[in-house]
Amino acid sequence: MYNVSTRKRALALVAKGRSLNSVSRETGISRAAIRSWQGRLEPLPRMAAPPPGPPADEVAYAYLLGLYLGDGCISAHPRGTGYYLRIACADAWPGLIDACENAMRAVNPSRNAYRTQTQGYVSVVGYYPHWPHLFPQHGPGKKHERPIALKPWQQAIVDAHPWEFVRGLIHSDGCRITNWTTRLVRGERRRYEYPRYFFTNMSADIVRLFTETLDRVGVEWKQANAKNISIARKASVALLDNHVGPKH
Repeated sequence: MYNVSTRKRALALVAKGRSLNSVSRETGISRAAIRSWQGRLEPLPRMAAPPPGPPADEVAYAYLLGLYLGDGCISAHPRGTGYYLRIACADAWPGLIDACENAMRAVNPSRNAYRTQTQGYVSVVGYYPHWPHLFPQHGPGKKHERPIALKPWQQAIVDAHPWEFVRGLIHSDGCRITNWTTRLVRGERRRYEYPRYFFTNMSADIVRLFTETLDRVGVEWKQANAKNISIARKASVALLDNHVGPKH
């Protein structure tokens, strides 16, 4: 784009009686541009790009939303040109890291995502100017210190793909473990093992989003305290094993 002083110099040559052809040859500016400046000297203001609508890949977004609510954050670029989305993934779960990166690439219109290694964990990072529009839960301070609620368009995606949302939450702040207890069998006390899922988050709002989604998919749960959810019933564990599975 030519600045105003360049435009004025070209128009001054035309005002001296020079043809558009000769001014174009001397300045390297197209005749069409010079002709348009005769009608309007000032450049048209730049139009800000409209914020994006809901992501096209809803399955990837539902999973990434769960990861973000658990272990994600958004930070501004130092020059104010956009934002970074970062999801922290433990080194112990390389499959989770791959799934996170794939989901971020699918949701980010630029398909941008990369990894940075920190002691004990990998940050999966993506740059995009409009991350706060895609994750409006972004805000100052810690998530558990501010209200967290889904926008109607986010809730519609979670309702359509509840298992992906649950999977993202468990992959970020949950686990599958093997519990044990003892029971009497024909008068003899024997050890009994059974699988169980746990989910832990400091935000009461995020815990509520998790349990409400479990209710929709028919998973029974118990709340041990304000931040801990347990799923131990055999049928419910089987559902989670089928749709979520242990981290790997």
